Amino acid sequence: MAPGWLAPDWADVGAAMSTRAGGRSRAAWSSLNLGSHVGDAAADVAANRQLFAERIGALPVFLDQVHGHEVVRLGAADRRPGGAPPTADAAVTTEAGIACTVMVADCLPLLMAAPHGRGVAAAHAGWRGLAGGVVDAAVGALCDAASCEPGELRVWLGACIGPRQFEVGADVLQAFGADAEAAGQACFVAAPPQSGVRKWHADLPGLARQRLARLGVQAVSGGAWCTVSDASRFFSFRRDGVTGRMAAAVWLRG
Repeated sequence: MAPGWLAPDWADVGAAMSTRAGGRSRAAWSSLNLGSHVGDAAADVAANRQLFAERIGALPVFLDQVHGHEVVRLGAADRRPGGAPPTADAAVTTEAGIACTVMVADCLPLLMAAPHGRGVAAAHAGWRGLAGGVVDAAVGALCDAASCEPGELRVWLGACIGPRQFEVGADVLQAFGADAEAAGQACFVAAPPQSGVRKWHADLPGLARQRLARLGVQAVSGGAWCTVSDASRFFSFRRDGVTGRMAAAVWLRG
């Protein structure tokens, strides 16, 4: 793994999240941009993805992410080069050497590991995907694939937009069933209104932890980094508009 990358303290499975440093992209995408859909030069993205694969020592399978809740099961067919990326926002595998991979630039990446190296999963969770059930779907798919219960899983939360930066409207509160009139809500704090429109600061990692707790997942770590606040380390779409993408991946060793 490259210096400066983020990773959970897991010895039995591989897991890592890249930062923006160490690649060959230039200008707004400097430098380890892994997104092929953001206007960067295709040759630079391909080189960066090859570098990412070499650093993790596994085959990353990138997804066509649509802020939904679909989960794809990765297997031998995904080792073939040149295929179209699966349309999904989460992936699960029980095969060694294949890395479930999600791209982010403010959304929350979740990496999951079943006990005894029986399976891993990755999920891409913006507020729409989180409210729509992508975490629930990923936990269910991994438990089915690895024949385990949610309480046996470990989940790590990567870098995303932090609770002091994520300003949202009433539609986001409604999506999570929160009451705009209630005081003291754990994951929504009232922000100064703009032109008379009420706003809140949302805690995306906190909302993910709430969802995981309801599912019975107890071993949750990470989620302490803010992409918006650290421009030298992280890409951020909300901060910069035109920017690159980082990747979080998890894989079975062997």
